[in-house]
Formats: sequence, structure tokens, C-alpha cells
Amino acid sequence: MDDSILNDLLEALSFSPQNIPLRCRIAKIYHQQNQYKEAEEHYLEVLRLNDTHTEAKYGLSANYFKQQKYMAAEVILEELIQQHAEIRFLELLCYCHINQEQYPEAKENYEKILQTDPAYENEDFDAVLKLKSIPVSDENFTDEDALRFIKKSDVRFANVGGMENVKEEISLKIIKPLEHSELYKAYGKKVGGGILLYGPPGCGKTHLAKATAGEINANFINVGINEILDMWIGSSERNLHEIFETARKNKPCVIFIDEIDALGANRNDINKTAGRTVINQFLAELDGIESDNDGVLVLGATNAPWYLDPAFRRPGRFDRIIFVSPPDLEAKIAIYNILLNDKPIENIDYRSLGKASKDFSGADIKAVIDIAIENKLQQSFSDGIPKPLSTKDLLKAIKKVKPSTKEWFSSAKNYALYANDSGLYNDVLDFLNIKK
Repeated sequence: MDDSILNDLLEALSFSPQNIPLRCRIAKIYHQQNQYKEAEEHYLEVLRLNDTHTEAKYGLSANYFKQQKYMAAEVILEELIQQHAEIRFLELLCYCHINQEQYPEAKENYEKILQTDPAYENEDFDAVLKLKSIPVSDENFTDEDALRFIKKSDVRFANVGGMENVKEEISLKIIKPLEHSELYKAYGKKVGGGILLYGPPGCGKTHLAKATAGEINANFINVGINEILDMWIGSSERNLHEIFETARKNKPCVIFIDEIDALGANRNDINKTAGRTVINQFLAELDGIESDNDGVLVLGATNAPWYLDPAFRRPGRFDRIIFVSPPDLEAKIAIYNILLNDKPIENIDYRSLGKASKDFSGADIKAVIDIAIENKLQQSFSDGIPKPLSTKDLLKAIKKVKPSTKEWFSSAKNYALYANDSGLYNDVLDFLNIKK
């Protein structure tokens, strides 16, 4: 701005020193010209004339911020926010907190802004707050918090159709050690650890995890990724720590984490510190460096094991890896039996259904039954009497469902052939009858 304009305003002020709007305008001009001391003097004079003047208070707080007088700015802003929590007040207060490395306080005020205006965006806040860790603490973690995680599983292996080989492997690696924990301790082996279940989606990994917990009568914590990951990196670590602490306090306990590749992605593929710190926290919890993980079993499930950080497969972590394949013929027959058990049916040829369901997952079979029921309901509306499902109804529904496993195997095949030096995906090759 031309200095002559400022000089004219100052001359006008000399004739009207109590003109508050004029003095505020002069203060803003000084502020814009980085003449913070002069701006401060005029803002203070306005507040002497009117100690409730909002614009003068806000201008003075912004002036203090520019002079790095963050605490002085905070005092004024907190007073303004008590009267009316405008976004500009909260925003400047966030900047004050960040410049003093008060990240939890900054996060709290940023959340207030987002509650007021969900569309609000601030790259500065995102860049800083998402990368600053808020220390993990059990201080605010109560028994009530634990109860929302802990469940008892009423699912048993008998409720899981087929997969006898997988059940046997889980029995040897998980159930027997927990049933005979004293024998294991006598040999200096800990009970628990981590097991990774991988395979196509919809093939029963989650159901199998629940059945495992049910077989050993253990507490069961089914963790969704959304319950761990948070836009605030410190919150993600804290969520993860709280889940493991809950399991340690309620042994024996099975923690099941679905889509674990989203939580334990390869660190070479992650550029941001945010993702790396979550992975490091996860590895620390698995190692139980500061806590005893004896009696805590971690089951992870993934459709994409090739994205998992290799560090997760080291001894003591997810060193036991089990391929959960699509159901074979006998397993499909068992799944149809289980899913149709409580439905009105007549003369079902389960073997024919199993043979017709080529490459189907358990989820695909459930979709078949749902379609058949919907078709049957339309026929039953006229007389109000449930009509039983027949083999013909189900075979008709099978034609409407495309197997969901084919796309997965097209990807898995490439990894099994060209990225399988450790032999991790040999079970995939065996299932596809491919000899490398």
C-alpha cells in the first residue's frame, strides 16, 4: 500500500483519536507491512477504548503470533473461542499449538474445526499432525473399553464346512499347544504367537478364526482395520496397543485381524512416516518386548500376502502360514448342508450342487442360496406358504453366480511362479497343479 494513504489515515486519526474503525484499519495496514510493534500499539489502544472489540482481539492475537508470542496469543484466542468458536480462532490456535509442539492440543482443536465444517481442509495441519506421534498410554483405557473388544466365540470346527487339512494343521499348531501348555512350558516353548491365513476372498478365513477360538474356549477379539487405523498416527498406535493389552489381560485370547496387509504393508512401498510407525508398533506388540504375550494368539488373514512386510514372517511373529484354498467337492457338499440346514428343502442332491459349483468359494455358495431363496419367495407370496427349495432351484441359481476366486488365482499364480524363492506360495502351485 502507498505510504501516502497510511499517512493520510494517521493524520485523520490525529483529529479523531477515539475513532475505533479508523484505528483498526491502521493496525491492519501495519500488520500487513510486517510492522508488528506499531500494529500492536493500535490494537491495544482500541481495546483500551472498547475491551470487548472482537476484531481488535483477533488482530492482536495474530500480531502476537507473528512475533512468536504464542502463549499471549493463546490467552486471547481461548477467550474468543469461549464466546464464539469461529473457525479462524480455532485455526490460529492450532498454529500456536503446533509451533510449541503441543500436538495433542492442536489435534483437539483441528477436530473441532472439522466438526464445525467437515469440508474444511488445511494442508499444513495434515502434513504435521498426521506425522506426529501421540504417545501410547493406558491411562484412559478402562475395563469398559476392553469389553467392547472381548467376545466368546460359539463357532466350532463342526460349523466350518470341509477344510479338514487346514483344521488339522490349526489343531497341531494352535489348539494342542494351548490344551497342553504345561508340556510346552516344560520344553521352554511359549504358547501363542502368530499365524497367517491367506487365500482367495470368501473362502472362510474369518469363520475359521472364530472356530479356532471356539475350539479352545478362548476369548476372541475380532479387529477391523477401521478400529485401528486413524487419521492421527498416534491414535493408530494407541488403538493397536490397547487391543494387545486387552488380550494380555484376558488370556487365553485370540486376536483376529482381517485384511492384515492394510496394517502390515511392506515398508519399502510406504513413503510416509505415518505408515511406517504403525508397522513398527505392530511388530513391537507381536514381539512382546515390554509385555508377556504367552497365551495370546494372533491370527491374521489376507487376500494379498505378497504385500505384507517380510519382517512379519520372522520367527515369533507370523512364522506359521496356512493357505486357505477354495472348498473341494466334499467341502462344498458340507457347506451346502450347513447353509441349508434351517431352510425348507426337499430332495436335495448335494453332490450335484457341489459338482456344479466349480471354482466357487464359500461366499459364492451363500450367494447361490440367497438367490434361490429370493426366487422362491416370489413364488410363495401368492399363497403365503413357504415353498421348499429343490435341487432344481439351486442349480438355476448357480448359473447366475460367477466364481469369485478366478481373479485372485490369476494374480497369485504370477507371484507363485516368479516371486516364490522362499517357497511361501508352493501350496498355491500345488492347488493349481503347476510344477515349477
